[in-house]
Amino acid sequence: MFPPATISPILGRHAEVLRLDALLASVQGGASGTLLLIGEAGIGKTRLLDHAAHEAADLNVMRIAGVESEARLGFAALHRLLRPLLGGVDRLPAPQRDALGSAFGLLAAGPSDRYLVGLATLTLLADAATAQPVLCLVDDVQWLDRESAEALAFVGRRLRADAVGILLAGREAATAAPLFDGVPTARIAGLAHDEARALLAVGVPGRLDAGVAERIVADTGGNPLALIELAGELAAEQLAGKAPLPAPLPVGPLLEAHFLRQVRTLPAETQALLLLLSAASPDDPALLWRAAGHLGLSPEAADPALNADIVTHRRHVEFRHPLIRSAVHRGAAAEDRRRVHAALAAVSDPVRDQDRRAWHRAEATIGLDEAVAVELEAASERARARGGYAGQAAFLVRAAELSPQDRDCSARLVTSAGAYLTLGDPAAAQAVLDRAEPGLGDPVVRAKARQARATVEIYFVRVTAAPAILLDAAGSIAGIDAPLARRMLFEAMATVLIANHRAVGTTPEDVARTALASPAMDATGTTVPELLLNAYAVRLAVGYEAGAPLLHRALTAISSDGELSEAGLPLAVIAMFASDDIWDDEHGWGACRRIDAHDRATGALGALRTTLMVQATWEIRAGRFAAASACLDESTELAGAIGIRPDGPVHRVELLAWSGREAETRQTVETIRSVWTEHFEDTNFGDHVMNCLAVLENSLGRYSEALACALPSFEKDQPTSGARVLHEIVEAGVRSGDESAAKAALERLEERASASGTQWALGLLARCRALMAGDEHAEALYAEAVDRLGQTRIVTELARTHLLYGEWLRRRKRRIDARGRLRTAHDMFTAMGAATFAERARVELLATGERARKRVAHTEHDLTPQEMQVATLAAGGATNAEIAARLFITASTVEYHLNKVFRKLRITTRRKLTAALGGNA
Repeated sequence: MFPPATISPILGRHAEVLRLDALLASVQGGASGTLLLIGEAGIGKTRLLDHAAHEAADLNVMRIAGVESEARLGFAALHRLLRPLLGGVDRLPAPQRDALGSAFGLLAAGPSDRYLVGLATLTLLADAATAQPVLCLVDDVQWLDRESAEALAFVGRRLRADAVGILLAGREAATAAPLFDGVPTARIAGLAHDEARALLAVGVPGRLDAGVAERIVADTGGNPLALIELAGELAAEQLAGKAPLPAPLPVGPLLEAHFLRQVRTLPAETQALLLLLSAASPDDPALLWRAAGHLGLSPEAADPALNADIVTHRRHVEFRHPLIRSAVHRGAAAEDRRRVHAALAAVSDPVRDQDRRAWHRAEATIGLDEAVAVELEAASERARARGGYAGQAAFLVRAAELSPQDRDCSARLVTSAGAYLTLGDPAAAQAVLDRAEPGLGDPVVRAKARQARATVEIYFVRVTAAPAILLDAAGSIAGIDAPLARRMLFEAMATVLIANHRAVGTTPEDVARTALASPAMDATGTTVPELLLNAYAVRLAVGYEAGAPLLHRALTAISSDGELSEAGLPLAVIAMFASDDIWDDEHGWGACRRIDAHDRATGALGALRTTLMVQATWEIRAGRFAAASACLDESTELAGAIGIRPDGPVHRVELLAWSGREAETRQTVETIRSVWTEHFEDTNFGDHVMNCLAVLENSLGRYSEALACALPSFEKDQPTSGARVLHEIVEAGVRSGDESAAKAALERLEERASASGTQWALGLLARCRALMAGDEHAEALYAEAVDRLGQTRIVTELARTHLLYGEWLRRRKRRIDARGRLRTAHDMFTAMGAATFAERARVELLATGERARKRVAHTEHDLTPQEMQVATLAAGGATNAEIAARLFITASTVEYHLNKVFRKLRITTRRKLTAALGGNA
């Protein structure tokens, strides 16, 4: 028998080696590459990493392996990996520097956003690669702490042209969750039959019966480690076919049992040292030997294990294969495991290694122990302060298990639920909340548990259940903890705005009335959540006229100096609801831009993904369809970068409708209906989709169909979508002959536009009045609408007003006057890419005797969405570093995209970008 590392070349891995060599060549050439090797224990993943390390002599190679005992310590693995580069942390952009420093406990900068830590890791690696290409080798990723795994997956998805390579290796469990979605993978299977036979022949020095060889190959599935280790364990008679073979077992347990049998032949002192080694941190050999001394074990106890090839001694003593560590730890008696954990706790530095010490103490404890639980709770708070929410949850759950009092146990479990929700693990949150239920005597803890359950409902796309849960929780503590109750009322209001009248057990109006009547309410509150809560409560319970000024005030705060981090929920969406309800484009657009800047500065990529969807709507309204598409592309790309599934066509329907892509719009709506049937009808989501379809129908002159799409939102009159359809209904009603529908929509628009007082609102009102006015008043109203809408950012509605004005003029035989308006409308729609509206204007122009060619928006550059983003920012004067920070990529990747942009546009300098982009940068 011999260790696999001595086999060279790697038998049966020609294709895998070629792929690794190609990745290394790419990195050496200045590009980047990431690969996750997936396979069962013993399949040869570590051997492939060995090959990569050997072939990467010219690269800066950094290598670690996940350790099961460290999986609860947030960012521990990442810290080990990046330790050689930490001298460059001070050169990172300040938000990244603070995030990484906080994650590693180097700074007290508050909890780190885990995506910002990922970006800091990306930047640190890319900066190091400017001096020498970098190769990161990470084995046993299934045992990495969650935060480190997320950061590495993020980096792997973002690398482009940075001279950085990342090779990861792990078992199937590593990819069971979507953590590594989007990371290139290679599944490592067992060796092919002939190669497995060849390897077996090399590993068996004596006679090998052909039938026995076939049985071993079949039972091991060609697993190289199993072939070598298990063949070496069989007796000569068994190998020769003269004695029966053992019954087949799954390879993993079979190998662990094999290694455990080897360990149990060693002296007791050596076995004790191996158990200690299995529980100790791999990067602190001094701790191992202090604990060994505490147990009375000498360094010479390692010799029998070294001689038996159980451990190796390179930089320090370590197991030859991770399976041996696992076998030793799992195979030990419980009392022996507690003894080594107690020794490790006893010799751990109580200041420098507080968290490891706390965990070892917990593992050494049997029964209940409040002192250890308190220590774990303190460790959980330190983990939270670093942004290590997986560690926070693990510490709290163990603290709960050790808590003598039910109330303390439940309180700790409820707090752990919050950590699980921050991680995006609602199933785990729900499980600990169920366990906490019996001890929920404290009203504040019980209310927090209800709040967490509401968030679980939202995660499971059951937002309709959340408002009533939050309302009940807020009511139970309104007189005890008013700030927390107000927070819950705000969340109840935000979720009921999304759920609308499908909310279970309450309505938007009920939430508003309850909020206004709550002793926790503070009408003078100035935080963003308080301003929004007060505004919506008055808007829904008192009326539009009373609520509009408060909504203006809230939007002003969001767009200027309000503290955005206090909101928590998708603030951009709530702000858009408000701006649409009162037609406040100035502060609505300002709020969106400020939230975008905040999300980017803080690395809140999950929130930014949603903010970009909202920004796309504002870009559509401004007639910048290409910019809207870029926002949606970036949102989708960010979803991939952070490992979540994008929403597919859901948020593209508005752009499709305005672009006049009729078949694609209708197919998208049908797809949305089929996938989201349960959540479509009677929700803000469904209203939005149908309102977009109403725009398409009006652009096509299908006015009865437009009316059918828009009327449901009008009848529900929700502050989230009701305002968006009023002008659609007036136009569709007038043109289809449904005067009553048009009149009802106009009456509501008159009441609300007057209360709003914005140019957007008053411009739409003037246009709708013109549609219903007699000849003596219509022209002045159309002119007023053009003037007012011309002062707004809503270019699409200005173009529509020119179109309607021109159509009115043509029908009154004023062809010359009509041509000017229709030509303006046609040019505006064509420039923005609104094909069906442009066609409607072209047909009207034709009726005046003027021929306008069918044209499409200028798209000849053939730039990818990210190339367009980089080019636009560079044309605006941003440096590579500034572009990199904004787009969450590296400066090298920016340079890579710019080089492609220059080639496609046939330019050589940034000064020519604006002209080459058609002046739209």
